Parts: sequence; C-alpha cells; structure tokens
Amino acid sequence: MFIKPPLRPELQTEGQVPTLVAQLGYGGLIPFVVLATAIWLADANISAHLSLALVGYGVSIASFLGAIHWGFAMRNTTQQHPASYVWGVTPSLLAWLALLPTPAFGLCILAMLLWVCYAVDRVAYTRFNLQHWLPMRLRLTIVASASCAGGTIGLLL
Repeated sequence: MFIKPPLRPELQTEGQVPTLVAQLGYGGLIPFVVLATAIWLADANISAHLSLALVGYGVSIASFLGAIHWGFAMRNTTQQHPASYVWGVTPSLLAWLALLPTPAFGLCILAMLLWVCYAVDRVAYTRFNLQHWLPMRLRLTIVASASCAGGTIGLLL
C-alpha cells in the first residue's frame, strides 16, 4: 500500500514553474556550459575526451526530453495520443545517432535535435495546458544548443 504524500508548498504552484524545478532545470545546464568551455581551453587530447562527455550528456538530456512525452501520455488516460508514445522514444533514437560520427558532427546533431524537441514541446505543452513552462524550455534550449554548437566550433579550430 502506497500513500501519496502531499506536495510541499514550494512545489504547489499553479500556472508557473515551481522554484525547485527551475533550479534543477537551470542546474542541468552546468555540464553543457562547463564542458563546452573546457573544450575551448584544453589541449586537443583532453578536448577529445571532453567532447565525448558533452555528447554523452546531450544524448541523456535529449532522451529525457522525449521521456516527458511518454509521461504526458500515461497521465492523460482519457485522451491518450499514440503520437506521444512514439515521440517519447524518438529523441532517444535520434540522439543515439549522435554517438556514431565524430564528436563534432554528433554535437551538431544534438544542437539541432534540441531545437526539434523544443518545437514539438511548443505544441504538446499547449495541448496539456503547460505553456507556462515554455519560456524556461526556450532558455534551456538556447543555452544547451549553443553549448553544443560552441563545443563543435572549439573542436574544429
């Protein structure tokens, strides 16, 4: 028997992103920014390892962005959309492709994929009445994709 505890007050916000969630979201940008910056500052041998770490982190984040849609579909049992389940696994599969080429090309794939995920989220979040999350999602996408692009440029110079 599982009893669901009530949410703490800082997590009970209506129409805005909870503070803790925003802090976690923005904190998730730290590996993007730190790794992209380190690629620029390190020598070529170290940059190669850092780029693999950045690609790996980007893949995990893209997978997370897809999984959110699986959760949307599971919660909305009255109007389940098969497309939510399909999209829920699509970013993981596309992000996996970023592991196959060179890290510079993989980071390009991830930068584009993050924007595709945002475009899908703009539609889905509105459908689930979660459009108040979109400004944060946009900022996260800008920084994460810029970090991937910056990492690519750092590797190519």
